Formats: sequence, C-alpha cells, structure tokens
Amino acid sequence: MSDPTAALYVRLPHEEFDKLDRAAEALATNKKALVTTLVSHYVDPDSDAGLDRLRSIATQPRRITVDLPDDTIAVGHHAFTPAPQTDVLTPAQAAELLQVPEDEVVALAKAGTLPGRRIGDRWRFSRPALIAWLAGS
Repeated sequence: MSDPTAALYVRLPHEEFDKLDRAAEALATNKKALVTTLVSHYVDPDSDAGLDRLRSIATQPRRITVDLPDDTIAVGHHAFTPAPQTDVLTPAQAAELLQVPEDEVVALAKAGTLPGRRIGDRWRFSRPALIAWLAGS
C-alpha cells in the first residue's frame, strides 16, 4: 500500500512560524495536524468561490520596510530583473560558461579548436558560438 501522505517543505516568516508553533502547543497537537486541518477547512481549489476567497487573501500586496543608512524609513515594492547576458565574453567568462580553467580556454582558442577572435592582444568569444561548439554543431 502506498503512503497516503505527501511531503510539504515550506519556509515561513518567523512571525507566522511562531504563531503556528504557539497554536499547535495550545491545542496540544502537532503542526502537521494543524496545517492539515486548516487546509481542509479553508482551501477549496475546486470551486470558483473557494478560489476567489484564496485570491482575496493570497494577492494582498506585501509591504516591506527598509531602514536606510540616513535613518529614514521607506516603504515600497521591490522587483528583480536579472541583467541580460552579454553575447561577447572575455576568456574568464568563457571559462565560467564552459566550466574549465581560463588558461585552457585561451590555449584551445590559440590552437584554433575553440571559436574565438583575437582583438589586439585580447581574446573575445561569442556565447552562441561557444554553445554551438559545445553541442557539436
């Protein structure tokens, strides 16, 4: 017979973790039983009304307060956009991409095995050309 349970690993903010811990202790139960009960009573993904209730809770904007160096407080939103990857790489960047030592990249380029161009006394590599070379194309 297969196990009727599934693992759930979550990281909670300290304040919510403490609430869950205190509630489980006050009710003389464990956190697993408490979370199971809460999910069974409050999470209904099979009905529009249940999803609407969850949306109203889950989509509330989170506020983060940041203490700035000049002792002022700012409240706002944060978004992270990674920098675009450059298509022209230095030998160090090419070595990181290929996961080999930098001197090996330069030696392969000098031998004509690895696609690269010498510009003055510096080597430069094309990210797409290195990927194609690595793939054997």
